[in-house]
Amino acid sequence: MTTLKELAKLLNISVSTVSKALNDSHEISENTKRRVNELADKLNYKPNRIAQQLKTNKTKTIGVILPTVTNPFFAEVLHGIETRATINNYDIIICLSDESLEKEKRSLELLSNGSVDGFIIAVARESQVTEQTEHINKVVNSKIPVLMFDRVVNEINCDKVVVDDFKSVYEATEYLIKTEQRKHILLVSNIEELSVGKLRIKGYEKAMEDANLKPDVLKLSKVKDVEARIHSYLKNHQNIDAIVSIDHITGIIAINMAKKIGKVIPKEMSVVGFGYEHTQLLSSPKISIIHQKAFEIGEMSVQLLVDNLKEEDHNLQTIIVPSELKLAESTN
Repeated sequence: MTTLKELAKLLNISVSTVSKALNDSHEISENTKRRVNELADKLNYKPNRIAQQLKTNKTKTIGVILPTVTNPFFAEVLHGIETRATINNYDIIICLSDESLEKEKRSLELLSNGSVDGFIIAVARESQVTEQTEHINKVVNSKIPVLMFDRVVNEINCDKVVVDDFKSVYEATEYLIKTEQRKHILLVSNIEELSVGKLRIKGYEKAMEDANLKPDVLKLSKVKDVEARIHSYLKNHQNIDAIVSIDHITGIIAINMAKKIGKVIPKEMSVVGFGYEHTQLLSSPKISIIHQKAFEIGEMSVQLLVDNLKEEDHNLQTIIVPSELKLAESTN
């Protein structure tokens, strides 16, 4: 394996100059940087990561703890995280909590022993529902930078990247009321126990209240057969003329169940769901969505965490990524 000393000897320059050139130092001329990098590429030089870590006390690695990757939202966020981490010359280690408090605790304990420089976390369902998040606060208090996204804990003092969940659902509901003249709008949810679910329900309820309409919320997080429950509810409430789904799957199920009871979409019933662009390809008719811009959330999460790692006096921030109502065939 080629070393810095060998590169320096072949180029007849100092080891220090080679190191600075490879790290794009402003102290080194562009011509020297070019010579060093060309030879490094030719000889397939790879930096000694362990030596670098010992010298800088940095691993150049970020720990990412997600509830799941079967949810397309988290998969797309992860894509954004990996893309921006690579740009910043960071690696990532991914752990899945599987919505479990205990697994989330274990992941933090495993990686907070010097394996990573900081964490990006979406809090597990069990941690939020039981309000047990002291394990995350412990990491923050140990001076390891933590960034939360999507599912956040307001009481923990760290950087956060979120969608304006209240506003996004308020505006989608308002669109159905004012533009489509819908009067009997049902909200369906399997995440009502989570912080994001609570905010989205409040946004819907406020829009309905402002229009002097009665809210109607169908909570599904504890329901085993979601399809059967939605089918039964729609069959027994034939006056429903629109549905807002605040998670990534129940909106598509609602379209299927509405069609099953003979509703014509969007003539007799409009449907708006949460998701990302490809979500619209999963239903017929194509579902209108509140686009969360998951990839951008992942990118911004990494950039904000890296800024924290670089800055001595970092000011903690909460970045709100604007969502977008993308209309398709399930609305007029």
